Amino acid sequence: MELIKKTKIDFIGKRKISFAISMVISIIGIIGIIQIARGAANMGIDFSGGTSVQLKFSQPLPMADARAALARNGLKEVDLQEIKEGNKLLVKMRKSAAAVGKASNAVEEAFRKEFPANTFIVDSTTEIGPSIGEKLRKDTLVAVAISLIGIIIYIAWRFDFKFGVAAAIATMHDVLAIFAAFFVLNKEVNLLLITAVLTIAGYSLTDTVVVFDRIRENLHKNLKEAPETTFNRSINEVLSRTIITSLTTFLAAASLFFFGGEVIHDFSFALLVGVAVGTYSSVFVASPVVVVWENRVRKSTV
Repeated sequence: MELIKKTKIDFIGKRKISFAISMVISIIGIIGIIQIARGAANMGIDFSGGTSVQLKFSQPLPMADARAALARNGLKEVDLQEIKEGNKLLVKMRKSAAAVGKASNAVEEAFRKEFPANTFIVDSTTEIGPSIGEKLRKDTLVAVAISLIGIIIYIAWRFDFKFGVAAAIATMHDVLAIFAAFFVLNKEVNLLLITAVLTIAGYSLTDTVVVFDRIRENLHKNLKEAPETTFNRSINEVLSRTIITSLTTFLAAASLFFFGGEVIHDFSFALLVGVAVGTYSSVFVASPVVVVWENRVRKSTV
């Protein structure tokens, strides 16, 4: 079952290229987080406040007709999402605190007036005020920050402080990559995205720990060997396991993306990006950071 035989790839030697790529990704991600903190990104109603109404129609309703009908009734700033299974339509509106409570009724009245023959039922209604959305946005950023601090403490306790910092940098890199992808593609930022981000943070940490375990083992066996040699050999030794684990997880996330429905489409997309970037960071970010740190420590002690 060993898909990849023994390899001798110089991963650490490519650290300048990988650092440059990661720097670009991280900068875009930081810009995205700043925009989210300002509320200037494509914020979902979880963070901006508003109303979400899911309707189930007796007959198919084209999105163009639905949008036009809502516009004629004064509801122009709406996001529509078609759920093909069961003739369902998801209507999202960002509204002020005064209008939040009335938005769902306005949507229902508009569709009853415009399509009297196409009856519908309300599957679900979600209403969040702007003040609650702002608090959720701030609490979310705090939660991500706390998780990174926890990672540093855990890895520093299990391995060494420099390993903890490297693992935290790699995990932060993965988080920023997801935010960068959503910011560039102008995808909606909501609580499902944050769930995916924290999930990927845990996945990335697990993947990094596997690599670090082998590195620590080889470091104890070869105390006088150059860090680059030890790290390269360790990564190559666990490369097959890393790829198989990541591929299995990627396929599971892909099944959610293609067959899970519209509601979790963005969530599964974040998982796909996170799994791919998490595998990359374990090899090309976390390990090279420790090598650079270790080389500087050795030079300072000479």
